[in-house]
Amino acid sequence: MSYARALGAPRAVLGTRRACPRRIVCAAARAGASTSSKNFAAGFDVGTQGTKCILFDLDAHTVAGRGSYAYDLLPHPSRPNAAEQDPETWMDGIRDTLKQALREANADASAIVSVAVSGQQHGMVALDAAGSVVRPAKLWCDTESAPQAASISESEAFGGWPMAASFTASKVAWMRDEEPENFARTETVLLPRDYVNFRLTGAVATEAGDASGSGVFDLNTRMYDESQCDAVDGRLLEMLPKDVLPPDSKVGVVTRDAADRTGLPVGCPVATGSGDNACAAIGVGATRPGRLVVSLGTSGTLFGASDVPVFDVTGAIAPFCDALGGYLPLLCTLNCTRVVEEARARASYGTVENAEQSSHASPEKRAMFIPPGCEGVRFLPYLVGERTPNWPEATGALLGLRPGSLQDPATAYRAAMEGATYALRGGASRLTELGLAPAHELVCVGGGSQSKLWRQIVADVFDAAVVRPAEPESAALGAAKNAAALAEKTATIVYVDAFPPQFDPTRETPASRDVVSSYASEYERFVEQSRALFGSR
Repeated sequence: MSYARALGAPRAVLGTRRACPRRIVCAAARAGASTSSKNFAAGFDVGTQGTKCILFDLDAHTVAGRGSYAYDLLPHPSRPNAAEQDPETWMDGIRDTLKQALREANADASAIVSVAVSGQQHGMVALDAAGSVVRPAKLWCDTESAPQAASISESEAFGGWPMAASFTASKVAWMRDEEPENFARTETVLLPRDYVNFRLTGAVATEAGDASGSGVFDLNTRMYDESQCDAVDGRLLEMLPKDVLPPDSKVGVVTRDAADRTGLPVGCPVATGSGDNACAAIGVGATRPGRLVVSLGTSGTLFGASDVPVFDVTGAIAPFCDALGGYLPLLCTLNCTRVVEEARARASYGTVENAEQSSHASPEKRAMFIPPGCEGVRFLPYLVGERTPNWPEATGALLGLRPGSLQDPATAYRAAMEGATYALRGGASRLTELGLAPAHELVCVGGGSQSKLWRQIVADVFDAAVVRPAEPESAALGAAKNAAALAEKTATIVYVDAFPPQFDPTRETPASRDVVSSYASEYERFVEQSRALFGSR
């Protein structure tokens, strides 16, 4: 008997775009409505490197305040494939970013009428019977569970689909094998966003977008797959949240304890939210087929909306639901901005006193004079192994070096940008093979999108125009709009249609026709060399 609950109705009834009523109950539509004070929806994005907060003004439909809080992984010098965090850090992030956003908006917390959380996907937060954290959370980029993922993939229950070490289920199996005492204490397993919602409301629940990242979620039934759960471990199904909430639901309300911990108002409704990519899709308006999103963050991702589930037996494209009742096929690489940062950090740009040393400004300026393709120097960016392709034991490599190739360290810097982009380029071709229409426009988000040079490289490698949203924190904005829709008692997709995202016209980047073909050749060499070195591992 499955403990998971199906959403209880066919998609045409539940959350389909066609079924959404075309109405908005919002301040702008209320004839003659006026208020003496503003109301806000709060959106939080709990990521790997930090937490972001956005306060969305429900009357003006604009961002009124922002906050950010940085943190890092727990140090594990003897375990290079480990990536863990203390979940309490995320609550610190909620508290501090909210303070900043309220200060910028010149508002009091009592003005917040709804909340939603976007979160890093695939992570594992293990809780005991009392709801206390058993061990540090293992994150999506933790690849210690590679042996367990390989073993799980051999099970008939997965039909040949190769589970990557990033998926939550493999991490649970790792805890069972490597930390049996912690496994025995564990009663509940939550993804990071679900854990934050649990801390805010006391409710143990999930939704389809984030649950897709567990590795044992059936996109057709929108339930956990019992046979897959059993193939991982006989206890897994009972550990996962029993409630799989439909889109645009309320998880619960902010408790007194949560209010004291975070500063949010007691009783404030908390919307479902979703995983970071699903929320980013809301934030940039990628809610229907036809628009692809490239996210240049700690991980690199490429995704777009689909009306039908997309299954890829090669495992390159991960099968995900979105936050709206549809689907969000997605490619994710483990190595993106970290590769560029590694190249920057190893370059010698002046002394410690030189302010430019701590930024990317100087290497980027110099890299603009390095020709596309870096004259044959190629950076294979697999510094922490790789999820796509599923090469957890791969390493980074600089190839094509000749005398003088690294005379200017900007060569390796640009090669790192190109390598991280090539790693994402294959996803666009695979999505087309699986039935999605080719994209002639890409929305570029994430920290790397701030680089003019990197946006140009993306445009040239993908042979598509690149646009950048005016609000860079797209996942936090998507969460805020999900919260706003809950406050306005309407569907999130309808709210996004009524108040679409804005794009920065000064940062639209067309492809350079004179280098597109040369980049196509360089990409093919990148694929050949990567396969030659790591394809047989």
